[in-house]
Amino acid sequence: MASNTSGNTSGGGALVLGTMYFGTRTDEATSFALLDRFVEGGGNTIDTANCYAFWLDESGTGGQSETVLGRWLEQNPGLRSRLTIATKVGQEPRTPGELDGPVEGLSAPVIHRELERSRERLGLELIDVYWAHGEDRATDLTETVGAMGELVAGGAVRRLGVSNHPMWRVERARRIAADLAVEPWTLLQPTTSYLSPRPGARVAGKDHRFGFLTDEGVDYVTEHPEMEVWAYSPLIQGSYDREDRPFPEEYDHPGSTGRREALARVAERMQVRPSQVVLAWLLHQQPAIRPILGVSSLEQLDSALSAARLELDEATMSELDAPR
Repeated sequence: MASNTSGNTSGGGALVLGTMYFGTRTDEATSFALLDRFVEGGGNTIDTANCYAFWLDESGTGGQSETVLGRWLEQNPGLRSRLTIATKVGQEPRTPGELDGPVEGLSAPVIHRELERSRERLGLELIDVYWAHGEDRATDLTETVGAMGELVAGGAVRRLGVSNHPMWRVERARRIAADLAVEPWTLLQPTTSYLSPRPGARVAGKDHRFGFLTDEGVDYVTEHPEMEVWAYSPLIQGSYDREDRPFPEEYDHPGSTGRREALARVAERMQVRPSQVVLAWLLHQQPAIRPILGVSSLEQLDSALSAARLELDEATMSELDAPR
């Protein structure tokens, strides 16, 4: 991945707060505290999904994250104009609680129905970003693109994004949008980090076949400057800092060795945590990559907000990028 020091390093506004576990693993009081601190630290972009977190709720259905976020927004009405609120459709299970069964998909009826449910839970007329959460090859792509485009044309959604899709499907969908004269997908949400798994390896717990940002994806968004990249799981579940959370074995390969050594040197020299260097490194990419923070404590969030203010000069970026 090419690097450049002209990436987005404007502070908390470059970060995205992920709220997957709000309302389930993270209780409402903690969720509210995290949202408050994020906004106080300059953050303005919040990401959720209609299916979060069905696997943790006794109902077997999602919506808990959106509901908690909606209650927080209701208590802070003056903040709405400053915020970008994003949610997703496509991965809610058809049968409640069924982890490996069929999901709702991306048909036109599902898209319209779930958008209304999300708006109700969030208490919003307008959703700033609406994501196609995962592939649905049982539904014609023209139907999906047309339905999502209708939401923008009708004023219910501002922008459209796509997560966990192969790039050829992203390009095809964008061409269909052009042919239909509707809003295209202009945001991409994959997972990526400073370290990468072995080429071809399937990482345990990452069940999205096309979830990782590839060189092809980087090249695509570079050639299409209207595209924006948000990255989920940028810190690999805390593995950079926590000895009790080792990296998945797929990350243990010769290509990781030099990069981990370079990361350790830079972190020690700057007197910051390795995870903070990783977040800063992502923000300094060209094009910039906006990390989605999956935090559960104020300490984790403060660390990330501080990372967004780190300046990595050209020499430091070259040092980090040199090992392969």
